[in-house]
Amino acid sequence: MKPFAYVRATSVAEAARLLGAGSAAMAGGTDLLGLMKGGIAAPARVVDLTGIDGLRGWSRERGAGLRIGALTPLVDLETSDQLARHLPIVRAALADTATLQLRNAGTVGGNLLQRNRCWYFRDEAIPCWLKGGTRCFASEGENEHHAVIGTARGCNRVAPSDLAPALIAHDARVTLVGARGTRSIALADLYTDPALHSRDEHTIKRGEILTEVHVPEAGLQRRGTYLKAMERKTWSFAVVSVAAAARVRDGKLRNPRIVLGGVAPVPWRVEAAEAEIDGHPFSDELARRAADALLADAAPLAKNGYKVPLAKELVRRALAAIAAA
Repeated sequence: MKPFAYVRATSVAEAARLLGAGSAAMAGGTDLLGLMKGGIAAPARVVDLTGIDGLRGWSRERGAGLRIGALTPLVDLETSDQLARHLPIVRAALADTATLQLRNAGTVGGNLLQRNRCWYFRDEAIPCWLKGGTRCFASEGENEHHAVIGTARGCNRVAPSDLAPALIAHDARVTLVGARGTRSIALADLYTDPALHSRDEHTIKRGEILTEVHVPEAGLQRRGTYLKAMERKTWSFAVVSVAAAARVRDGKLRNPRIVLGGVAPVPWRVEAAEAEIDGHPFSDELARRAADALLADAAPLAKNGYKVPLAKELVRRALAAIAAA
């Protein structure tokens, strides 16, 4: 690990000022420190955010939705029975996220902004496309855990966060604060698509800090579920996951959301797939049509074609669970 300066910020304004070129923000450090040890990240200055007040915990104000501070430890969300009554999908999404030790250290903001787990990206010696090279080594290499859709062959990484698809299914937004002001964006817009030829994984700008997640009242009215397939002994990240949410009235799924994880460089949502089921009672045939629309443009690599039928089955199970709850 290369030498670096360390500063503990005491306010969002101070942190934004310190996060200039060559600096990196740190909360739990569960991802950043690994990147630094592996030679993938080499910031000249690490800005510790844990001294900033007001960015921990969650609150619900009736009519105004639910707020979650970005420095809230993941385990606090997972173990909160009160939060589970408002937004049960969060507990489901976090239950199999890493180890208990990592969930104690990891934060909401860090989980949403973590870097991908592609082994070519994580190998310091490999000049992959995302690190400024000319090719994605996963295209013709070991690609069983890589993307099957949404890559345009620029980069075959997958977005690793379990929490992101769950929150996107409830229309979550995030607040980003920097020296030039504050902006709020849909959580889905925090992730960048390599098809746009961007070598960034997130749209957060230099000097900005993710301060909170907001789930609107309408999003809280949806019934949600989260399902995850993984190789438990060797790979704690989702091979495929699905977050689904909908209002259920008179046995019909209304205003649904279906978001896949583990299949694309971004949490994968297709509005045409949701339109297939909107206003209809659940059936296996309806779920099949939605899953087919969701993965219509899938182009698997040599070793990850299994993800397509797996994702379709998880979609069916998730929609069935919502309808039966």
